[in-house]
Amino acid sequence: MSKNSFDIKNALIVGGIAGIVSGFVKLGWENLLPPRTPEREKTNPPQRFMQQLGIPKKITHSTYTYSGHQMPWASFIIHFGFSATFGMAYSVTSHYLPVLKAGQGTFFGIGVWAATHLGMMPAMKTVPNVKEQPLEEHVSELLGHMAWMWVNHIVIDELSNGSEEKNRK
Repeated sequence: MSKNSFDIKNALIVGGIAGIVSGFVKLGWENLLPPRTPEREKTNPPQRFMQQLGIPKKITHSTYTYSGHQMPWASFIIHFGFSATFGMAYSVTSHYLPVLKAGQGTFFGIGVWAATHLGMMPAMKTVPNVKEQPLEEHVSELLGHMAWMWVNHIVIDELSNGSEEKNRK
């Protein structure tokens, strides 16, 4: 493999792994700084989005029990799918557009937050209008997306550097 070649398959795998890791970080972040009020948490954005797609509530609100807690497995599929997809997209596109790595992915995270939480989701009525969302939601989601993409950046960087070193040997 030449020094200048780029292995897209490897970048997608690395990005997917980074997305899963960062997805756990984002879940932890939301436990510390909950983005939604308890009333709105009854139907979180992944559940609402699935309902908008016509998926029945018995599936969108399905849970599994762990340690006495009801955990929303359907929401987790959307959450981790979103995270892995953006991890893969960042892994590939930042190779071709290194400017996306500015701020170690934090600016990319701000862009994803703005596009999804201020643009697409309110337009689709998945979440309330931007002005109707509490300030705490904006703060949690903005900072959470910055931390989430920073973790993607770090994991991708570390895993990619490891595979590059292996290829040099």
